[in-house]
Amino acid sequence: MRNDISEFMNNRKWTDHQFAVDERIICTVFIQITDQIGADEFKGNIQVQLNRPIFNSSYQSPVLNIKDQDFDVRYVEFQPLEYNESSNTNALTNILAYYAYIILGFDYDTYSPLGGTPFFLKARNIVNQSQNAHETGWRAFEGSYNRFWLIDNLYNKAYSPFRDLLYRYHRQGLDVMSEKPDIGRAEIADALKNIQRVYRSRPDTYINRIFFDAKSDEIVNIFSTGSSDERSRVMSVLSECDPSNATKYEKITQTTVF
Repeated sequence: MRNDISEFMNNRKWTDHQFAVDERIICTVFIQITDQIGADEFKGNIQVQLNRPIFNSSYQSPVLNIKDQDFDVRYVEFQPLEYNESSNTNALTNILAYYAYIILGFDYDTYSPLGGTPFFLKARNIVNQSQNAHETGWRAFEGSYNRFWLIDNLYNKAYSPFRDLLYRYHRQGLDVMSEKPDIGRAEIADALKNIQRVYRSRPDTYINRIFFDAKSDEIVNIFSTGSSDERSRVMSVLSECDPSNATKYEKITQTTVF
């Protein structure tokens, strides 16, 4: 299964855009099988991680760290993994294709405003075509943090500030910090207000959880320096939008700046 999945994800052409080898997206997919229901049916979880290189540095910024517990698939050894966008009936390739497009969408959103829209549209089509699937994770009533709600949040205009945040945080913030750290950090601090707008619209959105699962440690590192006023403003956003990591964020206010 591991080899077949690796070949499916790495050898399939997911976009018409041309990438050099060193431009390939840096992502990892972990699959843990916890139960074998039958000869060809497996249950477990899938974890998807995406990192983004930051300009003029060796740093890789975490963009996604999703753990999906609804991994219920059928797999037959030596049977090719097939995926057709118009008739996606294979649970395994549905999930893999969905996350391939989610990865592409998030990555492209960090480089250009709403750049990931074509890929999120493909992920939404998979969700729409999977509403009658036997497997879980595709429907609204099956939980608050699943594949349905992720793509719903990304397409909900009420939460559009989140996608603007992805661009400003990475392209206008992190990417300029090697040359202009104060300007980059200030842009990130201002961009974080976008997640506050989303949180105030609806506190329990999946994208809010996804953002802080990936970014909480990085945010602490970014704002370990900076003015007291800047750190205070950032702490106001973090304490409201991500209270579960309050202890971690205390390091920001405890840092002494000379």
